[in-house]
Amino acid sequence: MKELLLCFVPLFVAVDAIGVLPIFMSLTEGMEPRMLRRVIYQSVITATAVALAFLAIGKAILKLLGITVADFMVAGGVLLFVLSLSDLLRTEKVQRLIDPDSLGAVPLGVPLITGPAVLTTSILLINEYGLFTTAVAIVVNIVIAGVVFRSAEFIHRFLGKAGAKTVSKVASLLLAAIAVMIVRRGIATFITLGISR
Repeated sequence: MKELLLCFVPLFVAVDAIGVLPIFMSLTEGMEPRMLRRVIYQSVITATAVALAFLAIGKAILKLLGITVADFMVAGGVLLFVLSLSDLLRTEKVQRLIDPDSLGAVPLGVPLITGPAVLTTSILLINEYGLFTTAVAIVVNIVIAGVVFRSAEFIHRFLGKAGAKTVSKVASLLLAAIAVMIVRRGIATFITLGISR
């Protein structure tokens, strides 16, 4: 249970459902309830499918390319840091796109729910906690994102526009801190491997 929680938290920060909420509301504004439900289900299914597919083949691709865990930790940590910094400095995550038929898949499912931050974090977490725990944490976080979308109006009323932005910025700051930790561990692994050789 402790491992699942430790795996859950970085992915929760990476998914950033509250941060995506204002974008979701903007994209689905004026949409009828039946269509809105369809968009939410489509986004959850797409995000889950892409994330789990990447989990299944991600490590094999790294092995094929000769990329070590330490290489990926440093590169992934730097990428996460850049993404989090971008979110901290940017007011919006995506421009308004309106295509009701594919809205749930793109941009909501990918890249807003399952984006580079989630994919990078998931690969790094596999090495720490294993495939099963990481997969469960991903699915739980994506389902939570779906629940947040379903409760969009209530959450937005409760937090307000400023509150939603604040939560998003705090999540991005946490992601930046996690990114620094991952880079530090990657460098430590390099040093350890160098000494052992």
